[in-house]
Amino acid sequence: MHWEAIHKPSEHGDPMPNMGDYAAERATFTWEEARRALDGLPGGRGLNIAHEAVDRHAAGPRRGHVALRCLDRHGERTEVTYAELAETSNRFANVLDTLGVEAGERVFVLMQRTADLYAAALGSLKHRSVLCPLFAAFGPEPIRQRLELGSGRVLVTTPTLYRHKVAAIRDQLPLLRHILLAGGSTAPETAEDVRTLDLDALLARASSQYEIGRTDPEDMALLHFTSGTTGTPKGAIHVHEAVVSHHATGRIALDLHPDDVFWCTADPGWVTGTSYGIVSPLVHGVTSIIDEGDFDADRWYDVLENEGVTVWYTAPTALRMLMQAGADAAKTHDLSRLRFVASVGEPLNPEVVVWGQETLGLAIHDNWWQTETGGIMVANYACMDIRPGSMGRPLPGIEAAVLIRDDHGDVVVGGDGAAVEAAVGQQGELALRPGWPSMFRGYLDDTERYQSCFAGNWYLSGDLARRDEDGYFWFVGRGNDVIKSAGHLIGPFEVESTLMEHPAVAEVGVIGKPDPLCGEVVKAFVTLRAGYEANEDLRLDLLGFSRKRLGAAVAPREIAFDQHLPHTESGKIMRRVLKARELGLSAGDTSTLAAS
Repeated sequence: MHWEAIHKPSEHGDPMPNMGDYAAERATFTWEEARRALDGLPGGRGLNIAHEAVDRHAAGPRRGHVALRCLDRHGERTEVTYAELAETSNRFANVLDTLGVEAGERVFVLMQRTADLYAAALGSLKHRSVLCPLFAAFGPEPIRQRLELGSGRVLVTTPTLYRHKVAAIRDQLPLLRHILLAGGSTAPETAEDVRTLDLDALLARASSQYEIGRTDPEDMALLHFTSGTTGTPKGAIHVHEAVVSHHATGRIALDLHPDDVFWCTADPGWVTGTSYGIVSPLVHGVTSIIDEGDFDADRWYDVLENEGVTVWYTAPTALRMLMQAGADAAKTHDLSRLRFVASVGEPLNPEVVVWGQETLGLAIHDNWWQTETGGIMVANYACMDIRPGSMGRPLPGIEAAVLIRDDHGDVVVGGDGAAVEAAVGQQGELALRPGWPSMFRGYLDDTERYQSCFAGNWYLSGDLARRDEDGYFWFVGRGNDVIKSAGHLIGPFEVESTLMEHPAVAEVGVIGKPDPLCGEVVKAFVTLRAGYEANEDLRLDLLGFSRKRLGAAVAPREIAFDQHLPHTESGKIMRRVLKARELGLSAGDTSTLAAS
């Protein structure tokens, strides 16, 4: 179906977009100039994310401005000013000093969305530790695996999460020196364990003054684990220089202004929730809404109305759920302060873009980026018309292309100069010219895997796209098996490995099954060991086993029994064939398929 472009409406009193003309901005933008928009540490001591996000505001006229407006599950509101956030993050940095944690060591944070999480994250960055966020809905196995891969020395969590998700695995983590329990007293069963400490008590004794040490812009700041198609999760390394991208994209792609009230619904356990739930809005000195509650259509509309949200960054799954709730749910709320809505995490259906225009009076601005890019790379901007279904156009300072390869894997179209124009309308791999500040600097302890992400002078995204004649990019699909469910990236290998631990399971193949609400859901095809019978009781047992180990966000929604999984001659399960069978499509080239 062809969708008409949605033209940029008049502002009706809204501030003029930060970027008034896309072509003019692209012609003049430089990352060097973007870097000069930030302060840098006093005395020329380098560049630190937490200084740009908090301390420079706390030392100036915005010290009394609300940085975080936190809503608990009951809707009770707590406000934290920039001055207060500076003090609490200072206290956390001092706690790390007291515990003997060194700069560069990894601090993992496993918490619900509360003010404590943000103080710990920013305090870790001030201390020049490496912040490693974890999704609170993870089960024990993903948590253990990431702590082990990242050589985690400190884990910040809550008594409840500790009891349910960490206590059983802590003896498998010999490098984990300290567990800091926030938001409540130390769990009784660990009161005698000197490695488990009451964070509230430590913060109360710590100084509220802290001077950030010299920070090289290339010092590691963030470690985000992203799932792959094979092997263990990959730890993508980001440096303090990434804050330049966080600031520039907040200005250009999210159109943040000083008086905005901003709500990013992504959990900080994922890269969006860190880059745009913590760093970008704080660097711009705006007020961020932090909602501890789970998704509920009425609650979300209440938040938008009651908190006066002006800029909203959310996920397609959430928007589709709001669509399902019906237009009347939106019309009973006053959303007149809302002026800009953006979406990320998975492809945004054209229907949702149009629904936004019809129901909210605002079209949804889709954008595209990855854990590895660290920030928004392609977007629909406030100053531009929206083409429903399009990812938009590359950010100023970003050169993107669609690479077309021949049968030998060599780039034949889309490489440089006039060849880029030749790629119009053709499907290929979306690639970016390296050099932007938030580009990942490597995969932890895996140089070979990092190098495989580049071909010549291009970063290869692994995503398939096409580009139209006006430079808009359109998402086609992923070039690998990573599953994107409700905005969460799920590696099939991780799910397969966990199911293989069940005594009944001989082999597993996992795919993403298209779902109208979540984009994809995880489906597992299981081959049973001899002596086990495929029945409903066993299927439910496997579902429960995987949910307990992996958590609801990662575990399969569906399990099917299959004693004849497709393999290559070398024995590798062909997920592509499984998916084609599930969808009733052609499996394509099966020349490497082993005879069953």
